[in-house]
Amino acid sequence: MSTPSNPQAANSPNADANGNLAAPRSCKVSASAHGEPPSPAGKRPAPPCTLVIFGAGGDLTKRLLMPALYNLAVDGLLDGGMQIVGVNHGERETSAWCEELHQSLQKFAADKASTFHAGKLDDSAWDWVAQRLTYMAGDFDTPDTFARLKQKLAQAPGGNVIFYLAVGSRFFKPIVEHLGETGLLKEDGGFRRIVIEKPFGTDLASARDLNAHILSQAKESQIYRIDHFLGKDTVQSILAVRFANALFEPVWRREYIDSVQITAAETIGVEGRGKFYEQTGAFRDMVPNHLFQLLGMVAMEPPNSFDAEAVRNKKAEIFDAILPLTPNDVVFGQYEKSATGVGYREEPDVAPDSKTETYAAARVFVENWRWAGVPFYLRTGKRLAVRRTEISVQLKPVPFRLFRDTPVDALTPNVLTLRIDPAHGTSFDFNVKTPGPVMQIGPVQSSFNYGDFFAERANVGYETLLYDCMLGDETLFQRADSIETSWCAVDDVLHPKTGGAMPVHGYAAGSEGPAEADALLARDGRAWRPLKTNAIEKK
Repeated sequence: MSTPSNPQAANSPNADANGNLAAPRSCKVSASAHGEPPSPAGKRPAPPCTLVIFGAGGDLTKRLLMPALYNLAVDGLLDGGMQIVGVNHGERETSAWCEELHQSLQKFAADKASTFHAGKLDDSAWDWVAQRLTYMAGDFDTPDTFARLKQKLAQAPGGNVIFYLAVGSRFFKPIVEHLGETGLLKEDGGFRRIVIEKPFGTDLASARDLNAHILSQAKESQIYRIDHFLGKDTVQSILAVRFANALFEPVWRREYIDSVQITAAETIGVEGRGKFYEQTGAFRDMVPNHLFQLLGMVAMEPPNSFDAEAVRNKKAEIFDAILPLTPNDVVFGQYEKSATGVGYREEPDVAPDSKTETYAAARVFVENWRWAGVPFYLRTGKRLAVRRTEISVQLKPVPFRLFRDTPVDALTPNVLTLRIDPAHGTSFDFNVKTPGPVMQIGPVQSSFNYGDFFAERANVGYETLLYDCMLGDETLFQRADSIETSWCAVDDVLHPKTGGAMPVHGYAAGSEGPAEADALLARDGRAWRPLKTNAIEKK
């Protein structure tokens, strides 16, 4: 009797007569696919595990999870014993699911070279992934689905399983409850982890309710609440800029910093997601999660190590120190028809009289010793002038007029800008003497672009997050207390105690947002960093 080359795969529907895992139909497996790709220097492959993806037929799986797994396979960071089980409504063959994913990857490789190594699929790497795929049909709220899944996972590599909930938020509670009731979350010799996408609640009450339900079935250490912003190298680099350079940390405080601006601007509209956006809006979608996460990275105190809990404790302290926002601290906007595109109310599945905001700006204060009195200005929106995510840290002006005929308020402020997306790097605005016999001051900018120093790596933003989850590193994932504290800080905006619902101001599609957002900063004697005249656009 022959011995299977992969004992854990023996029970897979893709196994051959000898128990060896065979490729699903229509997925060609080359001889090189059976070899393990080399791991990058200093990196070790993740431990063997089974990744169960609820929502295997969804957009998230095709656009982000599978490309990320493919890139990890190319880098040699997945163990040879890994298995991937896709669970979704509707019967289909594993081969059909595999072919659908293959076609999606080929399309993305052609459209987005930065997403894939060499801008095209490596056949042997895809074959390596394809032979580990298994599809299972099942309803997310039916006990039978989880009973069959338990049988399938009986031989999971090392007993290790990750359950990825790539589904609508209405399925979070029933899926976790069924996993718990079926005993699939018991850690008997191996790990069992749950990855949950946002939205993690829609306000404080719903976040508390969701946490309570999930924590009734699993331990906090088993729950990985994912925010894809934290998977970006440029976001993680914020900590490196701050804590690896003696130049910055001494001035990273209220005595030297005037204000901080955090921008997440998009040129696209709702892109056919009108139903989702009508229920969510820009504020819920971006501010208490993505933008607060960026604020946390900028404002947190130095941890005593990069241990996951050390970092997450410091971020939790910042969220707890955020002064609760009031309606006076926030501006909502909605894009209207212009020469550059349709208005929000003309989008599919949007009410003709919709009051949903597609733009949100907020003034945030952190009540602690380091940041007392320093405003953090946050803005995000659809159909804006440019696409950009960045953080601008503006230093205070020089204390008195030293240079003849150069008023202090005319000097260009010193601003350190951390560029997150689509440009990756940093810039610093400062003043120098202009050439000539007269002492005159002129503004200049020094900049660093990642592409000038480092080879570009294929990345969709989920590679690090998936890899860390397999390793059990929770640094880039959110805890229950931080989730609830963030929602607490914005609860009065979502549910105003007085004055009724927040007004929504119009702005032309393709502009920089509503005038009321400019007025929010003007009250403090400040102004937004312009979107259209940034140095990136000038080049």
